[in-house]
Amino acid sequence: MNRICLVGRITKDLELSYTSTKKAVCNFTIAVNRDKENADFIDVQVWNEQAENLKTYQSKGSMVGVEGSLRKDIYTGKDGNKASKTYVLANH
Repeated sequence: MNRICLVGRITKDLELSYTSTKKAVCNFTIAVNRDKENADFIDVQVWNEQAENLKTYQSKGSMVGVEGSLRKDIYTGKDGNKASKTYVLANH
């Protein structure tokens, strides 16, 4: 089972963009407190109407709850080397 639930604050302005097929996608990072002095910074991606609503109603500093699955994309970078990115694909 691949399920993750996090609560944290949005760390920067939300990035809303659209694919060539007009699907909305919003990428952002949340800071999740580990303890009083440390936080983990987690990348999150959300799609479609939820992405548009997030951009409309939330902003940097907002507390959000995220539920989804952990994903890892592997790709070839501009320099030709393989790279990867791990993020939460949110569905709620």
